[in-house]
Amino acid sequence: MIFDWLKNLFKREEEEVADPMKYLIVGLGNIGAKYDNTRHNIGFEVVDALAKAADVSWKTENLGSIAEFRHKGRTFVLLKPSTYMNLSGKSVRYWLQKKKIEKSNLLVILDDLNLDFGKHRLRGKGKDGGHNGLKDIDKMTGGNNYARLRLGIGSEFSKGKQVNFVLGEWTEEESAQLLDIIEHAANAAKAFGTIGLQHTMSQFNR
Repeated sequence: MIFDWLKNLFKREEEEVADPMKYLIVGLGNIGAKYDNTRHNIGFEVVDALAKAADVSWKTENLGSIAEFRHKGRTFVLLKPSTYMNLSGKSVRYWLQKKKIEKSNLLVILDDLNLDFGKHRLRGKGKDGGHNGLKDIDKMTGGNNYARLRLGIGSEFSKGKQVNFVLGEWTEEESAQLLDIIEHAANAAKAFGTIGLQHTMSQFNR
């Protein structure tokens, strides 16, 4: 009884100090040069594009790299977890608490094998779909009730070659389209914080 009371008290205090105008935009990926330009790191590429457009620098912090900018009265905190994909939840939970951001203001950007290359799918919650990054975030933040922007990377691989495909570099043909895909996703992330989830879904899902 006392434990439950204290738990609820701390929860109320966290909700009271959370800034509703602050958003955590997480790009999923793996750190290290060998993962640069790979399909699994498209989340990193989107937040990199956001930081570049806002002319802000990355800082290496606890459990990830952080960059911040303001846009239309909102504060956007960009995060690239340094925990590797399978432990992304530890970093996300830490920075939600550190920056006092509501979970409803969390957006996770990731690759998706189940979507055709170039397709964008924004949802307010959902299953992990076998993605280990989402699976760990669900576990560490207490559920799947947060927004996620899935970016299709296609599934053009032969049987048993899924890992090689996901961790492989973009083809020349894919690279030619990648800039537009990343720009569209970056604009969707900013819209998420300014016009809200539902309007962003209507305008940016494709």
